[in-house]
Amino acid sequence: MGLTRREFVKLCMGSTMGAYLLSVLGPGFGNQLAFAADEKPVVIWLQGASCTGCSISLLNSVDPPIEKVLLDVISLRYHPNIMAASGHLCGEVLEEIARDYKGRFFLVVEGAIPTKDNGIYCTIAENKNIELTMLQAVNVLGNAATAVIAAGNCASFGGIPGAAPNPTGCVAVNKVVTKKPVINISCCPFPPEHFLGTVVYVLTTNKIPELDRLGRPKMFYPKPIHDECWRRQYFDKGQFANYPGEEGCLAMLGCKGFWAMADCNKRGWNNKVNWCIKAGAPCQACSEPLFPDETEPFYGLFPMTNKEKVSYNPVVPQQTNYDYSTSRKSKPETE
Repeated sequence: MGLTRREFVKLCMGSTMGAYLLSVLGPGFGNQLAFAADEKPVVIWLQGASCTGCSISLLNSVDPPIEKVLLDVISLRYHPNIMAASGHLCGEVLEEIARDYKGRFFLVVEGAIPTKDNGIYCTIAENKNIELTMLQAVNVLGNAATAVIAAGNCASFGGIPGAAPNPTGCVAVNKVVTKKPVINISCCPFPPEHFLGTVVYVLTTNKIPELDRLGRPKMFYPKPIHDECWRRQYFDKGQFANYPGEEGCLAMLGCKGFWAMADCNKRGWNNKVNWCIKAGAPCQACSEPLFPDETEPFYGLFPMTNKEKVSYNPVVPQQTNYDYSTSRKSKPETE
C-alpha cells in the first residue's frame, strides 16, 4: 500500500533530507512533496560509462528511507541495478515507455555516453535480437521525456570516462539530447537531495528550475564552497595545513573550493555525516566541467594559470618521512 499524502509529508519533513530541501525550496515544499507522492512520476534510469556511484549514493539514502521514495513516491520503471528484468524484457520496457508515456516521464542518465563507432562500446539492452546502445537509448528517450536529469559529473560533463585520452569518445548528455532540457546535477557522485528536489520542482511548477551557465540548478549550486567553508576562518588568518588532516586551510594541498560551485558545506554527505573538507581532504571540484583532467594535481598546490605548459613537481608533505621513491619499488618476499 502506498503512502497517504499526510504520511508522506510527515515522513519527509521529519527527515534530514526534507529539512535541507525545505531550507532551499521554501516553506511550501511540504505541499509539493505531497503532490509528488500522489502523482508518482514515471522515471527511467539509464547507466552508461560510469562506476554506478550515483546509483549507490541514491540507494544509500536512509532518511527518508530510499525504499519509500522508489516504491511510493516515484514509479521507477527501469534501473539496471535494482530491476528484476534482463535481456529482451528490458528493451521492451524502454520501447513501451517511449511510446506510451511520451512527454510524461523523467529520464535520468548516469554516466557518460560513448559515441565512437556509433556507440558500440556501451550496449545496454536488446530488443527483437537487435542490440541497443546507450547512444541510441539516450537519443530516443531523451527527446521523448518531460525532462532529462544528467546524474553526476560523468553525465553532466563527461567526467572520468571522458578524460584523456577518451578512447570510446565519451560525451555529456547535452551533446546527445538537443530537443529537451537537460538538468545537470554534476557532483561526483550526485546527492540524493538534488535528485528529489529537482523532480519535485519540475512536477509542481511545470518548468525546470533556474539553471546556471553550466545547466545546473542554481538552488543547489549557489556559490563557491570557499565562501562558507568551515575552514575559511583559517584562510582569513593565513593558517594553512601542510598535510591532510592538519588544522588549517587546505589551499596549499590542492583545494579547489575557491571556484567549485556546490552546497556540500551545507548539506554534507552520507546523511550529513561528513564531507571532503571536513574530513581533511581538499575539494577536487567534482562539480565542475574541468574535473578530472584540469583539476590536477589532486594533492598539491594548484596552479590557476598557464596549466597547459606547467609541469608539476611532486608535492611532499613537510611533516612526514615517507619516501615516495621507495614506495614504487618491489617489496622483498616474506616467508
